[in-house]
Amino acid sequence: MPVGSAVRDRCRTLLGDQGEIHYVFPAFSAGPAGSGNFLIVVTASAISVLATRTLRTDRPVSVVAEFPRHTRLGPIRPGPVIELGSRVFEFDEEYASVVSAADAEIFAPESLPPDPLPEL
Repeated sequence: MPVGSAVRDRCRTLLGDQGEIHYVFPAFSAGPAGSGNFLIVVTASAISVLATRTLRTDRPVSVVAEFPRHTRLGPIRPGPVIELGSRVFEFDEEYASVVSAADAEIFAPESLPPDPLPEL
């Protein structure tokens, strides 16, 4: 299930001038650096990891990390899990296609289907 427009608006407010948001998906991380819920946001210029409130995972509160847009999110390991920087993020299976699409947009754009509504 895609994240709602209200969540995207909150992410946009926190990120400022990073450009249009292409992909957003929720993730959970547990490890030596601590555990928590995050939103991973992919824009035209960066991949940002946003920490969320403890009980309101749809409310980003700070930018924890930023990576250049040419950072690969995959491969998706069983779990499903991805590694981004020094953290491992677990996410719901329904967002695996989002991770794959974000990588394909940069590393294999010819594999993406054409935009069905280019005028929007």
